Amino acid sequence: MTAPAALGFIGIGLMGRPMVLRLLDAGHRVTVWNRSRDKLAPVLARGAAAADTPAAVARAADVVMICVTDQRSVHDVLFGADGVAVGGAPGKVVVDFSSIAPAAAREYAARLESECAMGLVDAPVSGGVPGAEKGTLAIMAGGKAEHVERVRPLVAHLAQRFTRMGDSGAGQVAKLCNQVIVGSLLPVLAEAVRLAEAAGVDAAMLPEALRGGWADSIPLQVFVPRMAARAWDPPLGAADTMLKDLDNALALARELGVTLPMLQDAAERYRALSARAMGGQDPSALVELLATPPCIAPAGDSPRA
Repeated sequence: MTAPAALGFIGIGLMGRPMVLRLLDAGHRVTVWNRSRDKLAPVLARGAAAADTPAAVARAADVVMICVTDQRSVHDVLFGADGVAVGGAPGKVVVDFSSIAPAAAREYAARLESECAMGLVDAPVSGGVPGAEKGTLAIMAGGKAEHVERVRPLVAHLAQRFTRMGDSGAGQVAKLCNQVIVGSLLPVLAEAVRLAEAAGVDAAMLPEALRGGWADSIPLQVFVPRMAARAWDPPLGAADTMLKDLDNALALARELGVTLPMLQDAAERYRALSARAMGGQDPSALVELLATPPCIAPAGDSPRA
């Protein structure tokens, strides 16, 4: 068993809360900070200690974990007036579970090392809230090998797989590849649900009927029942968060001269949810973009929802 460690965790949201609870259950001392202090209540009740600033978290912890919504939030947490870099010290390591642009991850790693001699592992996650609760996340890591190996025993409480993909930014590239697959699949699942409904078939039976076949997947098992029931509360994430990742993937593709037409189409579906003020909804809400009753075009036509 891993010896108890002094850990910090910044970002107690949908993913951060269950991750902190698992670290506490494993016996670690965890100091936490969140922009909205009321969200700390569940973890404080289980033994976490609250800090007033990210800098105070860094002073209290040898390893600081971050799980926030976007690149700007990561930047502010690390380099703001009371950021991690202010309280950092040589030998400490940051593990960033957030999903941000690979170039930003490389920039932040270099800056942390320059300003306070701290290491940074970019470690975006896949598996959603259920994976965070069960400790079965898949985590893709970028950074120096010695930093990845140092935090591996700690991350083992959170993930069934922790894979170093390369140097700084490589974990974020792997996460973008993950989002290319998942982000493109969810609109297709919504279309399958609507096709079943239009044909008079109970779409809620699709996960069981397709289980074990080539069409089976975790997203099918998790999201199709929610789509069929038009029930996406409590949310398993937000469509706007997925759109942020897909836009990062498209930006990287443009930088590399790669064309991703299916991803481009998928991103427009999420953008359409945002235009309907539904960007904060679970991605299951993609089914709402499809006409009711359905308008199925003749073969050869390519209507857009």
